[in-house]
Amino acid sequence: MSDLVAIAYPDLATAERVRGRLGEAMKAKIIELDDAVIVTRENDGKVKLHQAVSTVGAGAASGALWGGLIGLIFLAPLLGMAVGAAAGAAGGALADYGVDDNFMKELGAKLEPGTAALIVLVRKVTMDKILENVQEQGHVIQSSLSNEAEARLSEALSAAGKST
Repeated sequence: MSDLVAIAYPDLATAERVRGRLGEAMKAKIIELDDAVIVTRENDGKVKLHQAVSTVGAGAASGALWGGLIGLIFLAPLLGMAVGAAAGAAGGALADYGVDDNFMKELGAKLEPGTAALIVLVRKVTMDKILENVQEQGHVIQSSLSNEAEARLSEALSAAGKST
């Protein structure tokens, strides 16, 4: 089961930097994420969702691979790839894994104009290693973490960037 964590940051650029660092932490096997979306509230009050990866593109690539393999069996690899890519893209567009878009928009409506929040679904994390790499100040606005884990995260976010 995944834990939801939403952290507010002063702007989109900061949230993007943090999401990039989470990507590096994923490569290092420090954290496994099911979803990572940035929500911004523009100065005009509009809420925007900034998705990390396109499920349509991933579905098309996967569909093309499988379609090509099936096409090889029936001696029509190009047709198989084309049909597989179309089917995969349609499936990727219809599949919406991760955090519910309506939830993220409601959360974004509560942000101050001009600010951003990074919302992640964390499947697995090595908490000590992730906390020691927190570099940007922010504050937890919602989470399903234990009280102890949320307190440790909040402390790391408050201390980030301060000289010791």
